[in-house]
Amino acid sequence: MSSILPFTPPVVKRLLGWKKSAGGSGGAGGGEQNGQEEKWCEKAVKSLVKKLKKTGRLDELEKAITTQNCNTKCVTIPSTCSEIWGLSTPNTIDQWDTTGLYSFSEQTRSLDGRLQVSHRKGLPHVIYCRLWRWPDLHSHHELKAIENCEYAFNLKKDEVCVNPYHYQRVETPVLPPVLVPRHTEILTELPPLDDYTHSIPENTNFPAGIEPQSNYIPETPPPGYISEDGETSDQQLNQSMDTGRGVRLYYIGGEVFAECLSDSAIFVQSPNCNQRYGWHPATVCKIPPGCNLKIFNNQEFAALLAQSVNQGFEAVYQLTRMCTIRMSFVKGWGAEYRRQTVTSTPCWIELHLNGPLQWLDKVLTQMGSPSVRCSSMS
Repeated sequence: MSSILPFTPPVVKRLLGWKKSAGGSGGAGGGEQNGQEEKWCEKAVKSLVKKLKKTGRLDELEKAITTQNCNTKCVTIPSTCSEIWGLSTPNTIDQWDTTGLYSFSEQTRSLDGRLQVSHRKGLPHVIYCRLWRWPDLHSHHELKAIENCEYAFNLKKDEVCVNPYHYQRVETPVLPPVLVPRHTEILTELPPLDDYTHSIPENTNFPAGIEPQSNYIPETPPPGYISEDGETSDQQLNQSMDTGRGVRLYYIGGEVFAECLSDSAIFVQSPNCNQRYGWHPATVCKIPPGCNLKIFNNQEFAALLAQSVNQGFEAVYQLTRMCTIRMSFVKGWGAEYRRQTVTSTPCWIELHLNGPLQWLDKVLTQMGSPSVRCSSMS
């Protein structure tokens, strides 16, 4: 590889020699696009080397990469994540060292914790895991820190570990196929679809520590959308100002979690979660600040779908209610509250899980028409 910048230090050349290409370790194809990628990789490595020389962790990085050993120490660089999550002092905007690296601005950091190298942004641990381990890595959704990593991305510390061997690849589980029988057993006494929507929901408190914290915090929830019905009143606007940072939704290994970031509790009605714990389908769960709750599990839904297929079209269709999750902020609803419906609370949202709904649609299409004729009463 020809020299890209005026001088390429030997340590940078050694580290680049361990770079993984899309076709495996070593060698890559030619072309202008590949040349641009090589330039970017060299700049990213130079940026990291400069940081680690100041902290004395450069030898540990080289040891981890050459030995491919997860028992090496953490290799850390400053992180802005603690600033974003409200855990650091205010004046930390210049935590990333951007001075003296190039004659023009090639390396900066953004307020969301991402590192920018030559007009490309990415989370630091993702950049270097992609460079030295998994070139096909798409995002931090696919990474999970090992247990002995003291500065993992999810720990929200002032330093973040970029040791590529302190992270594991999390593969998205493949949902099992659903076999649609040609002859289905018709469930004669099927509860109506909205049997719980017209009753007063039960309430339960969610204690801290039941759901394990995930080893990473994705920026976005899985495919889907959030809708809010009705007009926003002045009262709702005032209430929303008290919600603080609200809720974080994240997806890991086929599971959806909700984490309360607000100083006040959030309230969640998740039929999938309620079934897991044996609660009434309409139970509203109170999540205190700092706690999280698994609100949807693909494998549990898959098992329920496979079971419902044998009971007929109507049983499968009723699973659509499991794809809707209701949340309110600060104020709850249900049997223990004066508000009996989520729409009575000042600030609420309704989540529709698009992926599971599409899955149901495909299965229902294969099943044909319902056995009971549709009417205005059905």
